[in-house]
Amino acid sequence: MFESIREDLKSQWSRPNSGLQQLIMINVAVFLFVRMAEFIVPNFDLFLTFVAMPTDLATLITRPWTLITSFFTHYGFSHILWNMLYLYWFGMILRYHYGSDRLINLYILGGLVGSVSILALFNLIPQFESMSGGIALGASAGVFAVTVATATLVPNQTMHLLFFGPVKIKYIAAVLVVLSFLGLKGNNFGGELAHLSGALIGYMYIRNMQKGVDMGAWITRFLMFIKSFFVRTPKMKVHYSSPRKKKPQTSTTGTAKSTGKTTPSQAEIDAILDKISQSGYESLTKTEKEKLFNASKK
Repeated sequence: MFESIREDLKSQWSRPNSGLQQLIMINVAVFLFVRMAEFIVPNFDLFLTFVAMPTDLATLITRPWTLITSFFTHYGFSHILWNMLYLYWFGMILRYHYGSDRLINLYILGGLVGSVSILALFNLIPQFESMSGGIALGASAGVFAVTVATATLVPNQTMHLLFFGPVKIKYIAAVLVVLSFLGLKGNNFGGELAHLSGALIGYMYIRNMQKGVDMGAWITRFLMFIKSFFVRTPKMKVHYSSPRKKKPQTSTTGTAKSTGKTTPSQAEIDAILDKISQSGYESLTKTEKEKLFNASKK
């Protein structure tokens, strides 16, 4: 049974365009690791400062990796459950339009900006400096970035909510942002500030993408650089062959009339679908979109 589960997880991880699944799997794996560590590690509070982000700069300097690990770390079940549900619902839409790489870029950008905003709050604003010394954790800033980005991209697309029916996602995102804004007066004002920072990045990301600028392109390059140390790229082999003479084409007569529209081959459709998986629907050219449309009418 465990071998079957391992193979299923491995398949989900390695399949094309699996960035959304990878983000969820990492979050769930870290959550399980943290909860198990609670029963094994003698000083669990100290352990948390090695995966969650310490808000104290002196401690953070000794654990700089927590700037990233913090937005993959959860402790409460409801915390990770709702974060992963929102990430899945909105991430599916965003991935369709822009592909896995940009979904990952945005999630990481939102998480980083959320972490930096918390550090700025507790270390640069005098009235909050005395409150420094805690930890920050959770994917909420990255999830808010994905949620608001999706609502900015396709604001009138609907989701079916229990008890409410179809609701436009711009209203769902607006409610979440307003609740976080109101939450600034509560005990979790640092977390709510991170949510709002992630939301702002999500909005800015889409507006820049619509201008042809990917704010997170450097993240893709960095991840590819890291990946190059673990995955060997096969060397390209070049084969030379003697040129062949083309057979003369023979013209035939018949009753068939040309409609001006050619039906794309299955190989062409597969190539277009692969491109959507990698870079999203928006990356298609006008010709590719027409071929996909013509194939859908078959």
